[in-house]
Amino acid sequence: MENPKYERAQNDPSRLFLNLPSVQYEREFRLHLPNKVMVYEFYTISDGCRKIYTNNDGIEGNNKILDPLTVSYTSLFINGVLQPRENYVIQEGKLLLLTEDIPILGAPIVLQMIKL
Repeated sequence: MENPKYERAQNDPSRLFLNLPSVQYEREFRLHLPNKVMVYEFYTISDGCRKIYTNNDGIEGNNKILDPLTVSYTSLFINGVLQPRENYVIQEGKLLLLTEDIPILGAPIVLQMIKL
């Protein structure tokens, strides 16, 4: 036996027929976000001569370059420009720039380290 509503909708072009499928949910899942995200920064200013910076070069007191094995993500900004990962190496307490050129005198260098 056919659905009378469906027949009327087919016979009457002024009526809109919308057939929505029923969806069966087999499993419900939830995403759990990390409880705490910690962001650490190392700030320094380029002297126009060096490619190696240590914890002693940091400004604002509590700046430390963390061990890269203990952080989840790192980002390096020189003069506000995000640097590709191939341009630097991080060791605990030390940042080494691998580029041929040296950052200009007075350029801010910001190393951002994120722990999840």
